[in-house]
Amino acid sequence: MDVKEWKDKVLSHKKNGYDRLPAAEREAMNAYCEQYKAFLDAGKTERECVREGIRLAEAQGFRPYQRGMELKAGDKVYVNNREKMLMLAVIGQKSLAEGVRINAAHIDSPRLDLKPNPLYEDGEMAYLKTHYYGGVRKYQWVTIPLELHGVVAMKDGKNITVAIGEGDEPKLVISDLLPHLGAEQNKKPLNEGITGEQLNLLIGSEPIGDGEEKERVKLAVMKLLYEKYGFTEDDFLSAELEAVPAVKATDIGLDRSMIGAYGHDDRVCGYAGLKALLDLESAPAHTAVCILADKEEVGSNGISGMHTAAFDTFMEDLCEGQGVPVRVCLEKSFCLSADVTAAFDPNFADVYEKRNASQLNYGICLCKYTGSRGKSGASDASAELVAYVRRVFDEKDVVWQMAEMGKVDAGGGGTVALLMANRNIDTLDAGVPVLAMHAPFEVVSKLDCYMTYKASKAIYEA
Repeated sequence: MDVKEWKDKVLSHKKNGYDRLPAAEREAMNAYCEQYKAFLDAGKTERECVREGIRLAEAQGFRPYQRGMELKAGDKVYVNNREKMLMLAVIGQKSLAEGVRINAAHIDSPRLDLKPNPLYEDGEMAYLKTHYYGGVRKYQWVTIPLELHGVVAMKDGKNITVAIGEGDEPKLVISDLLPHLGAEQNKKPLNEGITGEQLNLLIGSEPIGDGEEKERVKLAVMKLLYEKYGFTEDDFLSAELEAVPAVKATDIGLDRSMIGAYGHDDRVCGYAGLKALLDLESAPAHTAVCILADKEEVGSNGISGMHTAAFDTFMEDLCEGQGVPVRVCLEKSFCLSADVTAAFDPNFADVYEKRNASQLNYGICLCKYTGSRGKSGASDASAELVAYVRRVFDEKDVVWQMAEMGKVDAGGGGTVALLMANRNIDTLDAGVPVLAMHAPFEVVSKLDCYMTYKASKAIYEA
C-alpha cells in the first residue's frame, strides 16, 4: 500500500459531526432538541424533573410498579422514589439472568437552597438566606434574576408546591458591590470575592403598618407568602426551596446550533436516557432500565442518590419476579453512566490537553475514566468494555468521541460510574460536552444532545 492507503487504514479520522450527519436526520435532531428544551423549562428541580418524567412515561403506557406484580416482555413500569428519584424499566425478551442495559443519569443541578431559618430584614429590606448546593462559582450567582421552586411540608401531612418567579411573576436577585466601592473586593481571589453568607436573596422592600412596628418589610413579605401559599415562617423549617436561574432554554448562535439553559448538567443526559426508553417500539432483547437519580452534585449520598439501596431493591424485585438472583443479573449487566463532560473552550485553553479534550459537535463523549489527578474516584472501564461500546455505537451510526476532563493536574470530576461498577456492573462514562459547566447558564451542542439520545437508544437495544 502507498502512504495514503496506510494513512486511511491506520490513522484516526475524527470528524465534526455535521460532516457525518445525514441531511434527513437534521429534522429529527431539531425536533428532539425542542422537546428537550421543553423538559428543561418544566424541570428546574429534581422534584419537577421526576414529575415531568412520570407525566411523559405514563403517556407512553408506563405504570407504577407494585411489588409482586407479574411482568412480561414489553411491559413498562416505573418507581417514584420519594419524588426525587425515578427508575423506569421496559421488560426484555431475555431472562434477567442475561443482565439488563442501564442508563444512569442524575437530575439534580447546582443551585442555592434556602436555610432552615431563611427570612430576615436588614436596612429595611427583606432577604432569604441560602446555602449553596454543589460545586458553584459563587460570583456567577449575583445580579441575575432568580426563581424559587420547591415544596413546604406542613405538619398535617400536606405538601404546598411553591413556584415564585415564573413567567411574568416578580423575580428575586442577589446584589453585588458597585465598582466604585469595590477596590478591596477586587483584590480578593475569584473564589472569595463573593462569600457563601453573601448569597442572600432580595425578596422585598415595602413596609407594612406604621413606623412604630419593627421588621415591617419582613412582615409584609410573610403576609404575601401566607396569602398565596398558606404557610407561616415556622413552616420554613420543613421546606425544600431552591433558588434557580429565571431563564428559559434558548437557542444559541446565529445558526441556532447550540442550546443555552440552566441545568444541562445533567438533565441533558437524563432526558436522553428517558426519551430513548420511551421511544422503544418493541420489547428489547434485554430489559432496559433508566435511572434518574438525585444528589450526584453532593456525592450521591442520601436516600435518593445512587448510594441508596432503592436501586438495588428495584432490581431485586424485578429479579425475584423471574426467580433470578440479583447478583446473577448485575454481573451480566451493562451501565452507561450518562453524565456531562467539559467541552474544550478556546478562551481557557491552558487547562485542557487538546488532543484528549471533547469538542462541541463531535458527538457523545466517552470517558474511560473520570476522577481527578491520579484517577482518584474513577471506575476506569476495561479496554474490552470500551471496544463493546464502540461497536454498538458504530453499528447504529452514533457520532461519538473519547476524551478526558482537562489536564491531568488541573482538577477533575466524578460521576455515578464508580457506584454502579461497585455493584459488579460493567460501566462506562459517557455524556454531552458542556461549556461553562455548573454555571447558572450552560451551553451544549444540539448535535451532541441528539447523539446522546441515539447512543442511549443503541445501548437499550443492544
